[in-house]
Amino acid sequence: MTFNKINTKNIFYTFIILHLILWTLIPSLTNNNLPLDTIEALAWGSNLDWGFNKHPPASAFFLEIFYQIFGPQDWAYYLLSQIFVTISFYYVFKFASEILRNVKLSLISVLLIESIYFYNFTTPEFNVNICQLPFWSLVIYHSWKIYEKKEIKFLDCFMVGLFAAIGFLSKYLFIYLLVSISLLFIYLIFIKKINKFNFKYLITLEVFFVLLIPHLIWLFNNDFITIFYGLKRTGLEESEILDHLNYPITFLFKQFGILIPFFFLIWLLIKKIKFKIDNKDKKLIFLIFINFLPIFLILITSIITGSKIRTMWMTPFYLFFGVFFIYLFQHQINLKKINSFLYGFMFLFLLSPILYSYISITQIDKRTDYPGKEIAAKVQYTWDLDFDKEIEFVTGDEWKAGNLSYHIKSRPKWEGQTNKEILNNSSQFICIDEVCIGRY
Repeated sequence: MTFNKINTKNIFYTFIILHLILWTLIPSLTNNNLPLDTIEALAWGSNLDWGFNKHPPASAFFLEIFYQIFGPQDWAYYLLSQIFVTISFYYVFKFASEILRNVKLSLISVLLIESIYFYNFTTPEFNVNICQLPFWSLVIYHSWKIYEKKEIKFLDCFMVGLFAAIGFLSKYLFIYLLVSISLLFIYLIFIKKINKFNFKYLITLEVFFVLLIPHLIWLFNNDFITIFYGLKRTGLEESEILDHLNYPITFLFKQFGILIPFFFLIWLLIKKIKFKIDNKDKKLIFLIFINFLPIFLILITSIITGSKIRTMWMTPFYLFFGVFFIYLFQHQINLKKINSFLYGFMFLFLLSPILYSYISITQIDKRTDYPGKEIAAKVQYTWDLDFDKEIEFVTGDEWKAGNLSYHIKSRPKWEGQTNKEILNNSSQFICIDEVCIGRY
């Protein structure tokens, strides 16, 4: 197993195609139903708005596009998730090529992050965390373009604002990346005085805030419901003094645990750890700010507020870890002796889908074992006994009602929890097991 000078880029494209096919095929064959978060966002997508009770609208928007194209085909939503993952891989590779100036090392930097749990085992479930990935990578890539060039282009500033807005509309935690990049430019302009302030920077802010206006109006009109939901998920209201210490320590241990396979591959690649930090190295400064400052900020948030950081929230935070460590150790990597790394990578690359398949097949009480299609067929049959027109709406929790909205052919709109006003104004409706279906 060796790298060929001619086909390294082909190896990269082969890798992302294999990743996409494998992680689309495995859950399609082993799961009976879509995961919870995907069904939930599909329920929101059936009745699109500028926000929902738990999250901003982007994940529901992208799922609804795929529903309009493919309908209730489970494989399509596993494919959508992998498209988002592989787009982020592509921009990590593109960014690495500019940082490292070596296509082989750029490939290795992407292969390294494939070993991280967030980019393999958890990817079949399209949710707000997966939705952030391409926009996280795009914001960093175009920020780098602004950072490294003496002549700042309008397009790069526009793109940062555009993708930052979509990322923020995927999940509010995206703000940690945006704050980190802002602090980077503040550091360079006002502290180090390496860069000069450019009014084109304001293009980014203008595009970002203009695109957020509809969501901000929705938030105001809905009593900031998504923000309060996010705060509730952190356990902030029930926080005790010891939580200011317990939660951050737990968070750190979990991150080290998740990164064990990653560091195992680093060890196979670099047997002698030796590096030098140059605080004038602009590339290294950029890599530190985009990789570690977002993690540091979220850790500080937990320490100050005593809030709990859920593991899956960290999904996009490690996308550029491979680039950082390869850049740091690039002079100690002997590409002629890389076989052990490649064997280790192949082991982990195949192990993850095997474990996923085993768990999916052997455990029979998971959300993905829910007989959503069969229940929807029974509900449709019950409806057809009394009414001859299509079902137009469904109310109830996102899981049960969301499954009906997804599986029933007429694609009824999800109208939230049982809505008495909707039911009182409906011409026809029936309620079954805390879920109601009907016509307006």
